[in-house]
Amino acid sequence: MKKNILLSILSGLLLWIAWPPTPYTTFLLFIGLVPVLVAVENIIRSDYKKKGKKIFGTVFLGFFVWNTLSVYWVYNSIKTEGEIVAIPISLIPYSLGPLLMSTAFWLYYRLRRITNRGISLVGLVCFWIAYEYLNQTWDLSFPWMTLGNGFAIAHQWVQWYEYTGVYGGTVWIWTLNILLFLIYSGLKEVQNKQLRLRLISIFVVVLILPLSFSLYRYYSYTEQPNPSNIVVVQPNIDPYAKVTTMPASQQVDILIHLSDSLGQANTEFFLWPETAIPDGINEATVRTNNYFLLAQHFLSKYKNGNLLTGAETFKLYNNQATPTATYDAPGHIYYDNFNAAINIENSADVQFYHKSKFVPGVESLPFGSALSFLKPAFAQLGGATGSYTAQDEPGVFYSQSGIGVDPVICYETPWGEWIAGSVHRGAQFIAIITNDGWFGDSAGKDQNLDYAKLRAIETRRWVCRSANTGISAFINQRGDVVQHTKWWVRTALKQNINLNSDLTFYVLYGDYIAKAGCLLALLGILFIVFRVIRK
Repeated sequence: MKKNILLSILSGLLLWIAWPPTPYTTFLLFIGLVPVLVAVENIIRSDYKKKGKKIFGTVFLGFFVWNTLSVYWVYNSIKTEGEIVAIPISLIPYSLGPLLMSTAFWLYYRLRRITNRGISLVGLVCFWIAYEYLNQTWDLSFPWMTLGNGFAIAHQWVQWYEYTGVYGGTVWIWTLNILLFLIYSGLKEVQNKQLRLRLISIFVVVLILPLSFSLYRYYSYTEQPNPSNIVVVQPNIDPYAKVTTMPASQQVDILIHLSDSLGQANTEFFLWPETAIPDGINEATVRTNNYFLLAQHFLSKYKNGNLLTGAETFKLYNNQATPTATYDAPGHIYYDNFNAAINIENSADVQFYHKSKFVPGVESLPFGSALSFLKPAFAQLGGATGSYTAQDEPGVFYSQSGIGVDPVICYETPWGEWIAGSVHRGAQFIAIITNDGWFGDSAGKDQNLDYAKLRAIETRRWVCRSANTGISAFINQRGDVVQHTKWWVRTALKQNINLNSDLTFYVLYGDYIAKAGCLLALLGILFIVFRVIRK
């Protein structure tokens, strides 16, 4: 059993070494799952009792290593608000993902008991995809560790994400790992030489064909000229000082000064980071708000200019106008709070987008009504838990000249289908506004930037990224970072990007691979249940 545990840990270490932001190691994704597959096969062929339990525990250990080492920054980013309360919050991404991954392997074992290895391995891939899709759709969503995200460093290898999204990468990784596992297992099972050669040939084809197509697409892809001048601002304001000691007016002055330093007559968008305006803004009276008036005064120098900024906003109601409205007893009023993006221009028109994908436990309380008793504990993280309200559909901002932009706020970056929804509605480029200062100088800020490269490929849109403390960047339609700032530097960048209105296959059809995988996984589970009942 000790050997199997070591094999599982080896898989976790290989996947961690291959994971962004580590360069030059992405190829390890193609072999990283082989050791854990071997460990599971050893248990299945052993005389152990309760094999399913042993498989679950063995697999969990390896994936716990992978997840914890890859997203260690979760604890690092929240420990300043209380080291004790930070532990249970950190365990959500550290443990919940591995639990679901282990469940996929347990279902594989149950399917293996009633059918052959080939069908069961196909089932394993479907169970895994179903876990990944669940992990981006339920209240405890954390799609950070979706296998297809692993190519964010080697984005030249997956230009075909414009057809498949990241789930195509998940299938590619699993297919190659399973083929290597079968080739290795054949050496111990006295495999037929002809079958082994066939498996090796299939492995080479499955590796080379997608890679060759991607490289051809990468080097032959050309953008259609449709320029727009964009400025992204990085004010570099300490995230804790931002909400405690530094006045909001001072922060806005810094943002305006940086914007003016690069703004030019044809600049069409200025991007300020998430919650750049930290004082709460009443959306109903925004046109009389001092910060709105300051923004319009700043924009008066730029005829076609738009300011896309993050802000804390709220709406007030005389009754429970929305299901999410909270009652304020002293004020006898209901309200909704939003982590918002606002588009301001040289007119009375103001557009709002409300962040819709929240960090579980910090920005939203998972399964709100059932776990409402945990609110006092989560309040130690700054009191934001459960207070933000989302909108139901992706949003698009339109400038006076008709340019469509997709506002994306921080944690929303890994949601490919959500962002594709905005592009489908008319967004011609993607604007990511974020405050990665909470991550500290850790891998978290780099991963968040790297994942944005995949969104550029899926949609064939430029990504313009404004991060409070870094890393701000411009990413072209091939996923190349053409400009970026350094971490923890006060600066701004400008770039002429190319707008694009064409829709990719992925934008049109979204996560169809994930949905098909979920359907097949459900059929597999029903088949397992049917055979158990029948037996």
